[in-house]
Amino acid sequence: MIQKYPVGIQDFGEIRNNGYMYVDKTAFIYQLIEEGKYYFLSRPRRFGKSLFISTLECLFLAQRELFKGLFIEDKWTWGQTNPVIRISFSNIGHKEKGLTKAISDELDNIANKYDIQLTEEVISGKFKELIEILAKTKGKVVVLIDEYDKPIIDYLGVQTKLALENRDTMKAFYSILKDADPHLKLVFITGVSKFSRVSIFSDLNNLDDITIDYRFGACCGITEQELEANFREELKIFDKQEVKEWYNGYTWDTEISVYNPFSLLSFFRKKKFQNYWFETGTPTFLIKLAQKTHLYNFEEIEIGANALSAYDIEKLELIPLMFQTGYLTVKSYSPMSDVYVLSYPNKEVKKSYVDVLMSAYSQNDAGYGAVYVDKIRQLLEKGEIDRLEGILNTIFKSLPYELWQRENEHFYHAIIHLTFTLLGVYIQSEVQTSDGRMDALIRLQEYVYCIEFKLDESAEKALQQIKDKGYLEPFLQDDKKLIAIGINFSSETKKVAELQWEEIRD
Repeated sequence: MIQKYPVGIQDFGEIRNNGYMYVDKTAFIYQLIEEGKYYFLSRPRRFGKSLFISTLECLFLAQRELFKGLFIEDKWTWGQTNPVIRISFSNIGHKEKGLTKAISDELDNIANKYDIQLTEEVISGKFKELIEILAKTKGKVVVLIDEYDKPIIDYLGVQTKLALENRDTMKAFYSILKDADPHLKLVFITGVSKFSRVSIFSDLNNLDDITIDYRFGACCGITEQELEANFREELKIFDKQEVKEWYNGYTWDTEISVYNPFSLLSFFRKKKFQNYWFETGTPTFLIKLAQKTHLYNFEEIEIGANALSAYDIEKLELIPLMFQTGYLTVKSYSPMSDVYVLSYPNKEVKKSYVDVLMSAYSQNDAGYGAVYVDKIRQLLEKGEIDRLEGILNTIFKSLPYELWQRENEHFYHAIIHLTFTLLGVYIQSEVQTSDGRMDALIRLQEYVYCIEFKLDESAEKALQQIKDKGYLEPFLQDDKKLIAIGINFSSETKKVAELQWEEIRD
């Protein structure tokens, strides 16, 4: 029988009481509590952070019936409870009330649940007072903060001044936690952005960042093993490899790869491959930052560990932000150089992000490139190479003339790269070889294409480069036709000036 999928449900009690499927993450919770006290975890939106927080809350409130059959059931002391201060910055109304008033009201609400009357007015003082009274009357306090950075992220690139004000407000709010240590059982904070050394948590320097900790690499998301154990019936219906290509690929420790839980559950419920996670939040700010910094190729990006966790509101860096928000993930790590290599996690993110980015570069509606890209795919699958020039010129002809006037060679390269990336087939741009770099490699069922682009030179030169560098030689043993294509664009006419191609044989 197909299960009930908790798509968008973040409450542990609702999931367990209403028969929704639940992938057991309580082993991570048990380890978390046994090994430490102060934690920070960064994960992208809709990745299970709130559910993890909810599970922790139910555990410390000793709601044993919810944990029946789970890993932690026979390992927990159910006769003991701890008071819980749980604040989710995504739903306290900080936009409507202002952050200070929203936090103050939330603390009052929590105090009322425990029949406490707070006297302090300043939010840091009120927070401290609440912790101390709860600890004195009900036992050591569990502090759970979800989406700590929402009041900052909401204003990035839009109202920087307000983002900075909110940062300072939260820094003062959290500053009391370190001195409250004797009254605390556990502090667990989640967010999208990964904090750096100089941040709102600078006073809380005992906070253990488990974002890329191998022990907790699978605490959110669904592993391959969890997929096979929890979705046996679904895997009898769907091609597991195709599901993996679309929704797996996220890793923070380079060892454990996980599926996006929101997309995976949405797919099993709707039985259709589409961009579920991406559609819940278009990364407008990141797209604008990509254009501003002239970045469009996000494959195999190298970045140092310190830069990966950088978070300066006044000087935002695109690549760390794309990693933290889930549009890029770790592909490899070099301990010797302390350098990470990042790429798109899967087909959903790559296809969606490139489509939106191409629309932004071309100033067209989202999805405009899909029609032309599909025509290119059909031509290449049929080997109708001579018609490729016309399609490419149609794409460039559709671009606003003023774009050509103010953009440089970078604009031409961006449109070409994004067009061929959107093909959705095996495509690599500027592929590294032992003897140089090829611009594009496309592998289809009957053909392997190597395409070299030139600007204001000649198609013959581009074609000759493919042959001289031997770009197609690694594929000589394949039972496919190997086609070299040289294309020259004219900056004057803003179109393909010349296209030449040749089949490469042994």
